[in-house]
Amino acid sequence: MRLSTRRLSRAALMAALCAVLSQLSIPIGAVPVTLQTFVVALAGGALGAADGGLALVVYLLLGAVGLPVYAGFSGGVGALLGPTGGYLAAFPAMAFLCGLGAGRGVALHAALSLLGLLVVYAAGTARLAAVIGAPFIQAAQMGVLPFVVKDLASLALALAASYAVRPALTHLAARS
Repeated sequence: MRLSTRRLSRAALMAALCAVLSQLSIPIGAVPVTLQTFVVALAGGALGAADGGLALVVYLLLGAVGLPVYAGFSGGVGALLGPTGGYLAAFPAMAFLCGLGAGRGVALHAALSLLGLLVVYAAGTARLAAVIGAPFIQAAQMGVLPFVVKDLASLALALAASYAVRPALTHLAARS
């Protein structure tokens, strides 16, 4: 699949949306509450696996070069190496998994989205545990448990929104 200007534009749109919604954050410890999970799932569901993953790679690269696109207007490699770096690094995988289920029935889409969320939780918890020097279970209590209900609601909303947004984005990509 060729990387066209239209595909890159759609990925950039989702990366920008992630950057904006990342700033709506509530610090509650080492891991803030944000709307990133919603955007990651929406990117995959609306753009498909490859382009959804691409959108989050673009988002990560923007932040890695120092643009303040991560939660709390942070950016730079230091943010990726910090306590939330594992969550961020797993976003492209989650978007990819959400995209694999898109258009293949609600049950499969929901199951793959949930699997993507579990990948984010595992990678994020592992990084958080390493940074704070705590056991994995303690890091999970800090970096997963407070977010489960919000994240499940985000997945459900993103799944519904992706079915509304996907036709418009597909039409945009198909136009000449």
